[in-house]
Amino acid sequence: MVNENDRRPLASRDTGWANKLTQILAKTSITPNQISIASMGAALIAGALFYLAGQTSGALRIAALLGGGLFCQLRLICNLLDGMVAVEAGKGSPDGPFWNEMPDRVSDILILVGIGYGLDMPTLGWAAATFAVLTAYVRELGHATGLAVDFCGPMAKPQRMATVTFAAVLASIATLWGYSALVMQIALWIIAVGAAATALRRSSRMVKQLNA
Repeated sequence: MVNENDRRPLASRDTGWANKLTQILAKTSITPNQISIASMGAALIAGALFYLAGQTSGALRIAALLGGGLFCQLRLICNLLDGMVAVEAGKGSPDGPFWNEMPDRVSDILILVGIGYGLDMPTLGWAAATFAVLTAYVRELGHATGLAVDFCGPMAKPQRMATVTFAAVLASIATLWGYSALVMQIALWIIAVGAAATALRRSSRMVKQLNA
């Protein structure tokens, strides 16, 4: 089961809509693991839409960009609800920790690589995805040594998805002037560099704590 002390601190967990949805889901046969799997589906659609945005123009590109941003947020909602249904609603399972983590890594790859291929810059997309996965690896490595889970940024999962969503909205507007690709490219660079910095920061903090 997901340990309450190992969860990412989220203000949205205390909102009325999140608690209402949790109560509704708790009364169904839907499991936290199924919600985690659904998050990968949302990420797959987001990545496909971002790829489509890079291959089209005009209104279709705008729709694809906005759709991609929307499904990124849906992915985050799934990430929020799977933990809440597991912990608050008491529907966790022994294999919960796997499904709590693995879909997140797959989702990061699907979205970021989708953007990269849409921009015809697959190397940049894979670099951003690699560093995103590395931030989670360092976090879990520290936890495995007995340290508290470190969710520090500057480019943890919420910040990555916020960057992608904001860029998608901005790029949809910039489509009118032909700068949408540039906006998404800048966003991908920000995520890649920021995620690399996050992995380094978490590594440094971990080593200092272990030596202490």
